[in-house]
Amino acid sequence: MHNTNARLRTTRPRAARRRRSRTPAVAAAGLLGGALLALGAPLAASAHVTVDPSDTAAGGYTVLTFAFAHGCEGSPTTALTFDIPESIESVSPTLNPNWTIEKIADGDRTAQVVYTAIEPVADGYRDTVQLSLQLPEDAAGETLAFPVLQSCVEGETNWNELAEEGAAEPETPAPTVVVTEATGPGHGHGAHDATDEQSGHAESTAASDATASDAAASDSDVVARILGIGGLVVGVIGVVLALAARRPESGA
Repeated sequence: MHNTNARLRTTRPRAARRRRSRTPAVAAAGLLGGALLALGAPLAASAHVTVDPSDTAAGGYTVLTFAFAHGCEGSPTTALTFDIPESIESVSPTLNPNWTIEKIADGDRTAQVVYTAIEPVADGYRDTVQLSLQLPEDAAGETLAFPVLQSCVEGETNWNELAEEGAAEPETPAPTVVVTEATGPGHGHGAHDATDEQSGHAESTAASDATASDAAASDSDVVARILGIGGLVVGVIGVVLALAARRPESGA
């Protein structure tokens, strides 16, 4: 009887130690899982086709820089097809050595512009294309959408959904530009020979606008990665603390 009680006393503390040692490990696993989610969330949120206008004033000429850094679920991008709003009559695509360009007409207006990659753009590599155009004179306060069909080696993604007021952002939102009030006499019909002069000016500033757009998107990517890495560091710290907490108990 005395030996039986001794064995019970010896067994119970060992079982308790095993339960205590599992608790930090479970907590560490939870922290690590949360860190991985934190890393993935901001990177997934950046998977859009974005647009950055050089000017948003009604009647003004603008260069729209469209940027992307992803394929279709990992598949390389082969083409980008832009639908041009009906209120825009003329579009001048900016030449890009990595792409061929086709303008598709609907009557007297350009309805679509198709950029086809000379070599497919691998997933995870960023590129930009540009369209120079005049914003409608009577569109102040309106949101102009430029739906983009992203074609890939395997599959395609149609970035054509419009967000509804008060609703969450759709899964595949179309790039949009909010038109503002005209700011001076240089917009619309007031300038002499406006179409050629303003369009030429817009194209001459395309390179600097693209640089600014690249910097802004790069900053966004950097912030997303920093947040993700920070979450991963928190998870690693949790694992270290869990391992440190186990050592005194294992030696007891």
